[in-house]
Amino acid sequence: MAEPTGPIEVGAALRALRRQADLSQRELARRSGVPKSTLARIEADPGADPKLRTVERLVRAAGGELAVGVRTADQPSTSGKPGDGEPGDGEPGAVAVLPSVPHDGRRDEGGRRYPAHLDVREVRTLKDWPGAWWGHWYVPPEQWPVRVPERTYDLHRGRRDERRVRERARAAVGFRRVTEGVPDGCWRFVAQLPGGELVGELRAHERSEDLLLGEDLGDRREMVLDGVLVAPQLRFLGIGRRLLQLLGEGLAGAGIQTVRAVADIGGADFLIACGYQVEASRPTALRFDRRPTSGG
Repeated sequence: MAEPTGPIEVGAALRALRRQADLSQRELARRSGVPKSTLARIEADPGADPKLRTVERLVRAAGGELAVGVRTADQPSTSGKPGDGEPGDGEPGAVAVLPSVPHDGRRDEGGRRYPAHLDVREVRTLKDWPGAWWGHWYVPPEQWPVRVPERTYDLHRGRRDERRVRERARAAVGFRRVTEGVPDGCWRFVAQLPGGELVGELRAHERSEDLLLGEDLGDRREMVLDGVLVAPQLRFLGIGRRLLQLLGEGLAGAGIQTVRAVADIGGADFLIACGYQVEASRPTALRFDRRPTSGG
């Protein structure tokens, strides 16, 4: 028989709900009709004993549901602890468990919690702090002319949402090689989100050095990288690098040693960072524009 769990931490649950809904205390108070002072007291005091109706109003206003139930024998806890259900497990009556606020244990210089709905991050360089418009990111801390806080957060909701989308995508993106509909000698790798959305792609094709150099080299093959594309909003997350790693793993199995590529400045920097070397050749960039025909 499972041991009874401890009392519910209403304040922690409300902070987690506010983070999930991206709401400040003021915004949740306005939506629920509960005074902000009451909400602040509930969240700050672990011993607070709010009325059930008050908690229900706050939870519903934050997009949650207040439920009372027991875990049955056909819904075992994956962690061995009662009440530790997995979110979205699809079982009837299952209750999703909200992730805790990552920075809930931290306090600002006044001993207060940081806003639960924001993303608190460490300030290691001036780039980390939007308020450091007066300095250069490469200046060492001992030369900063103005005192910089240890932690900061972004009040701009659009930038906040973009950062969270990137974090979720980094954790969820999957990679695979596509063989259906791909011609012989051509390789295609893709990066996709769980719903099937394409967020990255690599294409390459094989060629024989015998034809390139005009002599018999024993049918030695090499690979030509046609391109690596990553969705603009998900760049600099390592997706392109992982696609190149998959290509390298495939080349090892195919016995191909060399990969060639032509890239512009930004693309060249990316390939060099992935281990490619610049050759001493100087290819010419050409362009052909078809002249429009005049209607007669």
